[in-house]
Amino acid sequence: MIHPVNLRKGETSTEAHKKLNPKGEVPVLIIDGNKLAQSIPIIEYIDETHPTEPRILPQDPYQRYQARLIAEIIASGIQPLQNLCVLKRVGEDKSAAWAHDFIKLGLDALEKALEESAGKYCVGDQVTIADCCLVPQLYNARRFKVDLTPYPLMTAIDERLNELSAFKDAHPNCQVDYPGEEN
Repeated sequence: MIHPVNLRKGETSTEAHKKLNPKGEVPVLIIDGNKLAQSIPIIEYIDETHPTEPRILPQDPYQRYQARLIAEIIASGIQPLQNLCVLKRVGEDKSAAWAHDFIKLGLDALEKALEESAGKYCVGDQVTIADCCLVPQLYNARRFKVDLTPYPLMTAIDERLNELSAFKDAHPNCQVDYPGEEN
């Protein structure tokens, strides 16, 4: 069952939501009777408990490191700086420029990391956790009008990923809680 949460209305701050995630963030997933929070641990949990081929975390230790590195650059180094709660603290008049600047800084580092690891996708020729992080980050980069032309490697990977049915189905505009094109 999907339970949409409206971030703009503060629904993550409710007591009911905080019972699922004390920090009051999304995503939250209840699977196998377990409450899971945060995207990266959720992806890893699913990969470990419901393995399919190809694995979302590569079997090769160095490729697994590369996939985790790219995911971490995005999940820790870019994405938190564009969260709604951060942008509210920065102030409405500065939030778009703030998000734009920090996304660009992160994408600069990300493009360099991809030069070491990319094949058809972020790490070689199989979809990994890195790809699961890249697509939504580039979606947000576009929302904040970041010029992506300096990033030919990641935009080519993004185009290939967005042709896959799993990524089409997961696109934000296709979700039941999609609020529209606001920042």
